[in-house]
Amino acid sequence: MKFNDREEIISLTPLWRGERFADGRPKVAASYLEALRNMTLEEVWKPIYVKGYENQFEGDLYTLHDDGRKLVGRAVTCSFCPARPDLHMAAFEQGAKEHRKGNYNQWVIDSLEEGDVVVADLYDKVYKGTFLGGNLTTAIAAKTKNGGGVIWGGIRDVEQMREAASVQVYYRGIDPTPIREVVMTGFNTVTRIGKAVCLPGDIVFGAGGGVLFIPSHLVAEVVEGAAKTHIKDIFGFEMISKNLFTTAQIDKNVWTEDMLDKLIRFIGEDERGLPYRSLDWSAEYYAALHGDSSDTQTAL
Repeated sequence: MKFNDREEIISLTPLWRGERFADGRPKVAASYLEALRNMTLEEVWKPIYVKGYENQFEGDLYTLHDDGRKLVGRAVTCSFCPARPDLHMAAFEQGAKEHRKGNYNQWVIDSLEEGDVVVADLYDKVYKGTFLGGNLTTAIAAKTKNGGGVIWGGIRDVEQMREAASVQVYYRGIDPTPIREVVMTGFNTVTRIGKAVCLPGDIVFGAGGGVLFIPSHLVAEVVEGAAKTHIKDIFGFEMISKNLFTTAQIDKNVWTEDMLDKLIRFIGEDERGLPYRSLDWSAEYYAALHGDSSDTQTAL
């Protein structure tokens, strides 16, 4: 048993080709995190869903702050199971070898860096499963600046937690009891949050009533794909309102060459298109020319 093991993290994320943290987690550039803050859940979800990543979203969670703020950051994961004395002893002995202090949740919080988000699977334990309280949420705010947590379990000291105004936390329930009778079985390894799977270094995107875990190697593609969806929506609403295109045309997966030409012209001439003028639409033109122009499947 090892916790936060660099070699294991690298082996779990072989498709990542960029910079890594000292612990081995993929270090997705901060510029992508900032870009994601301006995107919607549906815009971000689509590019990974169409690639087969269908188990990345969980919506059955509460939020610490109900003001619509997003949670965006790099995942630091951990998983727990019910207490068993010999397993707990082995885990704490390993923690001592790794010079870890305090309880399991403190080990995780102590490892955080700016832009991180804790992703903790407490197997939906709320009573004595409160991963975060006032002190640790304050520590998260100090270490991550604007990160937070996704807890498949409980939290406590909610009034104190809300004083850490820069963070957002998703959780399953509230209970005044401290965390007890659990053993951490994994730290920066594969972690399940409800119906979703999260790996260390995934980008946590909390918005629109749930949390999406974006594989690190797909983030750049997601940001570009989401940007395309965004400007197509702006253009599409404009065309529908002017009766230039029907909703059936706009909602098709593959747009015609004529529609793409009008979209490119719109991007170049309308000030709303300014942030999107560097996007490459060659793949869309290829689909328009070589795909099935009679395709009636609606866009996701």
